[in-house]
Amino acid sequence: MINKKLARIMTIAGSDSGGGAGIQGDIKTITALGGFATSAITAITAQNTLGVNNILNIPLKMIEDQILAILDDIGADAIKIGMLSNKNIIICVANLLSKINKNIPIVLDPVMVSKGGHKLLDSGAEETLIKKLMPLCSIITPNIPEAEVITGKKINNIKDLEATGKMIIKMGINNVLMKGGHLKESTLTDILINKNKVQYFKNDKIITKNSHGTGCALSSAIACGMGQKMSLNFAVKRAHAFVNKSIKYAPNIGKGNGPLNHLINNIKN
Repeated sequence: MINKKLARIMTIAGSDSGGGAGIQGDIKTITALGGFATSAITAITAQNTLGVNNILNIPLKMIEDQILAILDDIGADAIKIGMLSNKNIIICVANLLSKINKNIPIVLDPVMVSKGGHKLLDSGAEETLIKKLMPLCSIITPNIPEAEVITGKKINNIKDLEATGKMIIKMGINNVLMKGGHLKESTLTDILINKNKVQYFKNDKIITKNSHGTGCALSSAIACGMGQKMSLNFAVKRAHAFVNKSIKYAPNIGKGNGPLNHLINNIKN
């Protein structure tokens, strides 16, 4: 018998015209993992595997209307947040989410810079993200450059990664998944940290240019798992494995940082 009750996962993020990251990457990930994806677009980007050429922010009223349209009818079992490019958009989203059911998990990928190095968050908006939005979230998933901005601390190794994660928890955050992909290590190490526990997730690092959208896929996969009532640990474990396999079987599209293969569940090991 088919289970007609799909987990409803809302993604609030920017559109990636190249299809590898952002809203497009989120929808592919959520669908691949058995969820029903809805979206609120915060910005339209003109980008491909070579970089971001232009960004157009969506008016605040339209962002608000998209979120309310979803919540008023379809609802959400979990919410994933990605690119919020300026202070006003962050405040708009934070104000809306502060009023929803506190039992709905919120996963924040604190997007600041694209894979190609293009700045996706206005200067000065970091403090608003940290103070207004992060405390509302069930878990945040910063990479090393983002964690360094959040804490002001330099991360050079695994020990620094864990210590910085513990600093973020002390800022009033419930859970943080510290992503170690930028470290020059042969093993990819992510660390899940909360007040009571530190858990390491390890995989062999895959050396490839095809890693565009990894952060989006990981955070939306975690949101999907939490919306499907998985424990946080299991949701992270499944998401970690999904992204690793998606990189391994990447389709090698484009001339630059290529996208993942979100259809890897159709590929046998």
